[in-house]
Amino acid sequence: MAKRILAIETSCDETAVAVVEDGRKVISQVVLSSMDIFKEYGGVVPEIASRKHVEYIIPCLKEALKQAGMGFEDMDAVGVTYGPGLVGALLTGVSCAKAISMAAGLPLVPVNHIEGHVCANYLTHEELKPPFICLIISGGHSHIVKVEGYSSYKLIGRTRDDAVGEVFDKVARCLGLEYPGGPNVEKLAVEGKPVYEFPRALKGQKDFDFSFSGLKTAVINKLHNMEQAGESYNPADVASSFQKNVCNVLSENAIRACNYCDLPVLAICGGVSCNGAIRDRFVKECKKNGIKLYLPDKKWCTDNAAMIGSAAYYHFIEGKTAGLDLNAQPALKLC
Repeated sequence: MAKRILAIETSCDETAVAVVEDGRKVISQVVLSSMDIFKEYGGVVPEIASRKHVEYIIPCLKEALKQAGMGFEDMDAVGVTYGPGLVGALLTGVSCAKAISMAAGLPLVPVNHIEGHVCANYLTHEELKPPFICLIISGGHSHIVKVEGYSSYKLIGRTRDDAVGEVFDKVARCLGLEYPGGPNVEKLAVEGKPVYEFPRALKGQKDFDFSFSGLKTAVINKLHNMEQAGESYNPADVASSFQKNVCNVLSENAIRACNYCDLPVLAICGGVSCNGAIRDRFVKECKKNGIKLYLPDKKWCTDNAAMIGSAAYYHFIEGKTAGLDLNAQPALKLC
């Protein structure tokens, strides 16, 4: 019999509720974002984000159930992101999920937000099953993991400093682009050419870690030095050069990880996986190296509750539930 999960996601600046069946079928999905509010600040303001979640969570919940044509009695469990993320934002979702669990008598399933991104691929690719290698790239996370089972992960590599999405935002700011920086850098890069050479950290490495802080600093210093010297430059060329460097690092490390694990199946997820240049590079490099590539639909790449519902389903059928003492864990790790 089909299992339905009522899923809640409030880790950052998207308030989302979804109903997901058997971990793969999205029955309804509602997302209210406060991202536009943060353009004037150049990034997310945690206190404002938390207040918006409080404002949005009940309307999202009502609309998701309305779209599904269902009520709490039609659900088998309630799943919720409990970390990592902004603690105030997480607490909104966790508190709501605990209230539903207690009032409706539904099992409470805690979900790691990073794991949710991995499971976004299950919403697009019904045939995808573990084991596979997964590259997780978002505003706060850059990981390579081996997905050994539906709720079992082994860390292969991760960023030692900035996450790749964070670096996109910081470079965008120096180029005078609005937040969020990733989509705007990508759009600008299309108009330019990769004429600038930026250094790559950890070159010749034997492990699979990333380091993007040096690249960020190199781009910022290049811009400042040219401006101070009165040299003209094309911002689109800078964006294109920066983006090419990122593509090189991500694709090389991920493909080396596939070869190292003797597992020629690679999935990519997270908000940065929406980037067209990154997608094109992986399609090309995976084909060249005989690796089967899975890319989630772009609508499941950014934060959403459907991916949390998918992850929660696999925890639920394994009996992994929590009590009403569940708390937010802003620094939660995947593995």
